[in-house]
Amino acid sequence: PAALYLAAAGIGRLGVVDHDTVAVHNLQRQVLHDTAAIGQPKTESARTRLEALDPSVRLDTWQTALTRDNARGIIGDYDVILDGTDTFATRYLVNDACVLEQKPYVHASVHRFEGQLAVFGAPDGPCYRCVHPDPPPAGSVPSCAEGGVLGVLPGLLGTMQATEALKLLLGIGMPMIGRLLVVDALAMRFHEVGIDRDPACAWCATRTATALLDDYAAFCGEGGGTPALASADTPRAITPRDLAVRLARGDRLRVIDVREEWEVRTAALDAAEAIVMSSIPARVAELPRESTYVILCHHGMRSAMVADYLRSAGFPRVINLEGGIDRWSVEVDPSVPRY
Repeated sequence: PAALYLAAAGIGRLGVVDHDTVAVHNLQRQVLHDTAAIGQPKTESARTRLEALDPSVRLDTWQTALTRDNARGIIGDYDVILDGTDTFATRYLVNDACVLEQKPYVHASVHRFEGQLAVFGAPDGPCYRCVHPDPPPAGSVPSCAEGGVLGVLPGLLGTMQATEALKLLLGIGMPMIGRLLVVDALAMRFHEVGIDRDPACAWCATRTATALLDDYAAFCGEGGGTPALASADTPRAITPRDLAVRLARGDRLRVIDVREEWEVRTAALDAAEAIVMSSIPARVAELPRESTYVILCHHGMRSAMVADYLRSAGFPRVINLEGGIDRWSVEVDPSVPRY
């Protein structure tokens, strides 16, 4: 939604970074795309729609994930950055790259019926780390895919982001610098919170941080930098492709699907047995501790939480399926429905 309004405003140059492809479940909130674009890279769909809206806008598309290796090169080429990312690792990466490149960025985040908006990285203003110096524990905050979001909310926040970006570019009004706007869509209430720069912040205040972190996923507990294994010979996570290989060769794995019953009816993995996440504590006694378990859910969030719970309960061999059954459908078996 932010891209649509910036293009409609006649912005001179607009860059879009996205590594994903359009799926039908995106369309209730990502109105930049439509049913004709399903299966296309989102950057291609974005180009088609935005150029049709205003052919005079110079449009750059980056069909890639934002990473430590490319973030500063991409961000450094623009005047204002809009952060609509959906993982904490990428949010911290965007913040750090913007601070190092001295670029203001408009941050928005949404969850279910709530949203937040602020401008970070501006001269003399706070950065994201001033408000959130450390990420939340891995798995404690569900993604949009896990927790859901009211489809119009990204439109509301995206339009606000476009407004803030135009104010910054034109030098008008009072941008949301040093202010955090909290949106409650159910009550349709807007609450503003003052936020100050942390005088000890290594990124924006003391500027003692001079390079991006080596591993943002590890910093946020998303994948790589997880704690030591309960069993040294068992990985904490597995990709769908690797799981398919292990199942095909007959490895003794007990695959447990912790999604809700309606989700299992919608899309299921033949090798899995269904145990709803909320039932796991009551059924721990039924599970042999010597078995090797692979836990799956829709996108990998709930299963990661269950895997951590089982390890803490003394199960030494518990593996989380990265990306859940949705990634299984994309990478292994397209006949499994996506939802």
